[in-house]
Amino acid sequence: MSVDAPHRPDAQVDGRIAAIRGGVVDVAFSGTVPRIHDLLYAGTVAMEVAALIGDGLVRAMALAPVRGLGLGMPVRWTAGPIEVPVGPAVLGRMLDVFGAPIDGKPAPEAVERRSIHRKPPKLRDRVLQSRIMETGIKALDLLSPIERGGKTGLFGGAGVGKTVLITELINNTVQHYKGVSLFCGIGERSREAEELYREMGEAGVRDKTVMLFGQMNEAPGVRFLVGQTALTMAEYFRDDQRQDVLLLIDNIFRFVQAGSEVSGLMGRMPSRVGYQPTMASELAGLEERITSTRHGAITSIQAVYVPADDFTDPAAAHIFSHLSASVVLSRKRASEGLYPAIDPLASTSVMLTPRVVGQRHYDIARAVRRTLAEYEDLRDIIAMLGLEELSSADRATVARARRLERFLTQPFFTTEAFSGKKGKLVPIADTLDGCETILDQTRFDHPESAYYMIGGLKDLEAAP
Repeated sequence: MSVDAPHRPDAQVDGRIAAIRGGVVDVAFSGTVPRIHDLLYAGTVAMEVAALIGDGLVRAMALAPVRGLGLGMPVRWTAGPIEVPVGPAVLGRMLDVFGAPIDGKPAPEAVERRSIHRKPPKLRDRVLQSRIMETGIKALDLLSPIERGGKTGLFGGAGVGKTVLITELINNTVQHYKGVSLFCGIGERSREAEELYREMGEAGVRDKTVMLFGQMNEAPGVRFLVGQTALTMAEYFRDDQRQDVLLLIDNIFRFVQAGSEVSGLMGRMPSRVGYQPTMASELAGLEERITSTRHGAITSIQAVYVPADDFTDPAAAHIFSHLSASVVLSRKRASEGLYPAIDPLASTSVMLTPRVVGQRHYDIARAVRRTLAEYEDLRDIIAMLGLEELSSADRATVARARRLERFLTQPFFTTEAFSGKKGKLVPIADTLDGCETILDQTRFDHPESAYYMIGGLKDLEAAP
């Protein structure tokens, strides 16, 4: 990565490259030794100090391809960590890990630059809000409500709709969100970055959004640090501007994966399933910065790739421990065409209590889960003996469950071009009314297919 002069201050101490191993560079210093996280430059290649070896030797991870570097090459020390611009000037921009523009526009003229390595707020400065954020997505608002100021994970394997759901959440919430939004792409495709930038411009919400990307073709060090850059900017808006911040991360697993790559390059002994031994502390260092204070709140929605759909994977298990809501995307439901493919029995939220959402919402959500769980238990009997062999009560349960499954599907605004169906944003009140009506019925005037991909039940009545 080539960077401009402002990122390369005059050196205070010179060093020389002693060894190069892939994306890791050992640098020997004859005088004062840099500290952990300090930024070094060998030519135009930026490096961050990751370990102190001893005897004036430091080990740094390269933040760009090391092509062109050689043994004995001089290294400049900036006497500080990576600093990025913060402030209103970064709004509407697409930036990299250094806060440098990747949207073809001039660099943001910020009044202040801050280190990306910052400590989380002290416990005495944190506050608990117990408020939910309405998304307009029926399955989310009903079964796994998102906490304002909390962390929500979208769990799923490849191809089950994590990025589509994140994009829809951006569309539904950013336009009605009174604060600032940040999108952090960690190890994702360049195509997705370009599409998101264009779509947010068309929706008219780009001017209050910051987009940061460490793309999958970049060095593991960049993918590992871009989340810290995003949080530094988010903390400025929360603490200095006293605004609420919506932080969307796609994909937090790539942060863990990049840390594993860096750890391997550093020569550390791997832990369980090949992950780095420092995974828990690295993940906690990032996640603990996402919190609410007296000044404002950072609400985070994170896509979480689950390797081989194995939810016992150490990365998924560690991420899960930091979340207030977990939305599990099911490959089985996706194969049945039930989109969004949210698993109603596996998705949970600490907000789904009578004290937070109200007794009626809580009772309806429990009844929906109970009905779907009973239907799941009856599936094997139906497959072997047929629906006719069930009791009348069980047949009524199946009828309600199958209609609930289809009612919890929803056409998205971001997929209109592919599905041909106009997107729907459904208020929580309409979702509760619809589910309650279905749960109370034993006979239905409309077939199951009529409940598929609609908004509220009023759409059902309006259908021919």
